[in-house]
Amino acid sequence: MGRYILKRLLLILPTLFLILLANFVIVQAAPGGPVEQQLALIEQSAKDNALGGNLGAGSAGNTSTYQGTRGLSEEMVAAINAQYGFDKSAPERFWLMLKNYAKLNFGESFFKGQTVTDLIIEKLPVSISLGLWSTLLIYMIAIPLGVYKAMHHGSGIDKATAMLLAIGHAIPVFVFAVILLVFFAGGSYWNIFPLQGLTSENFDQLSTLGKVKDYFWHLALPLLASTVGGFAGLTYLTKFSFLEELGKQYVLTARAKGLGERQVLYGHVFRNAMLIIIAGIPAAIVGIFFAGNFLIEIIFKLDGLGLLGFEAIQQRDYPVIFGTLFIFTLVGLLLQLISDLSYHLIDPRIDFEGR
Repeated sequence: MGRYILKRLLLILPTLFLILLANFVIVQAAPGGPVEQQLALIEQSAKDNALGGNLGAGSAGNTSTYQGTRGLSEEMVAAINAQYGFDKSAPERFWLMLKNYAKLNFGESFFKGQTVTDLIIEKLPVSISLGLWSTLLIYMIAIPLGVYKAMHHGSGIDKATAMLLAIGHAIPVFVFAVILLVFFAGGSYWNIFPLQGLTSENFDQLSTLGKVKDYFWHLALPLLASTVGGFAGLTYLTKFSFLEELGKQYVLTARAKGLGERQVLYGHVFRNAMLIIIAGIPAAIVGIFFAGNFLIEIIFKLDGLGLLGFEAIQQRDYPVIFGTLFIFTLVGLLLQLISDLSYHLIDPRIDFEGR
């Protein structure tokens, strides 16, 4: 197993390289980068000042001396390019980025005045908080419900819950989040929950119990939105995994020996049926943390990695874009390796090194 782990760890390096390279090429080809945005901002500011100067001059008809009326000088354009590192060629910038990333130096944000590492550390607790609670709730609901549906396959409750799951799965997360805001956060109906944020303005002045209540009060709608859209797939995965195992010969043998249903379920079926669910945990965590909750953070204005990434894309803040991409990819690859190790721990017959 040690050789397999070493191979997987070594494969992380070329995987990260190819993902960063592909995204670097795509981002460089996209119009409206930080240099263009800064130039447009300076030109617009200069034109506004020139217009104000002309209006202030009255009817004298004086010609404005503002730089904006004549366009930006080559020196100013060169200085802005150097400020953002665009005075170097694309291959040079990519090579410099790789060298810095090898030292875990992700650079400094173009627009926020902080290093990317500090920004990620600052925003990470919000994303972890939302992601952990979402994952916990999804698994606490989906696995028991999936087992129950498997044990009562075809019953009235199974059919009723199937319809509810289909509806929950069909509604996009962001649509359900907006519906919750409209109905319960001061939209057209009830003003029960906060519209945005994770804490109130007076959070520091509250008691410990008050802080806990305030935290979950703000988290209620985001958690509900992310949970409803996330547990349907896991519920069906659990159900059909158990149904497949319940139809196998060893289950019939166990029942023929007089074992009760609970003994058959938890003593024989559970471990085998949970293998495929455990295999899906890394993908589920990555999806919940970095995909589903990405939109939740934007809609509810939760100051986490999702909102940070969204703002970085809007502003073409390349250091933040690539830094968060690097972290997300690395975490996803490590979680996939942990999933394989969990496979082996639960069922030692599964030998990845032998394959």
